Amino acid sequence: MADIFHWWGEDLMSNSTGDLASVNGTVEGQQRVLRRLLTNPGDYIWHPTYGAGLPAYIGQTLDIDAIRAVIRSQMMLESAVAQTPEPVINVTAIAEGGFVQLLYVDGDTGQQVNLSFDVNV
Repeated sequence: MADIFHWWGEDLMSNSTGDLASVNGTVEGQQRVLRRLLTNPGDYIWHPTYGAGLPAYIGQTLDIDAIRAVIRSQMMLESAVAQTPEPVINVTAIAEGGFVQLLYVDGDTGQQVNLSFDVNV
């Protein structure tokens, strides 16, 4: 079953008939991973432990290993991410946030997926 198409930080989109656009497959998995990593724990009232809360790390002393560990542990909770091989996670500090590059295997298709995003204030 498809989800509503929604990239983090953007508006919902409509399809050619004016209905809400839907998404499935690899792109749906990318959206789920991104949502999980950028959501603060406690923001979903019915799932208080959901989310990595990466934006909360902005302004703190940068601990790349700790951030990678949080990302890895949260990614492994998504069915869109295969358990093996483990994801490759690169975190780079930038002035007011960070840049994250992920390489993982799609849990459904078995294909490699690249996902990169900024974590900004």
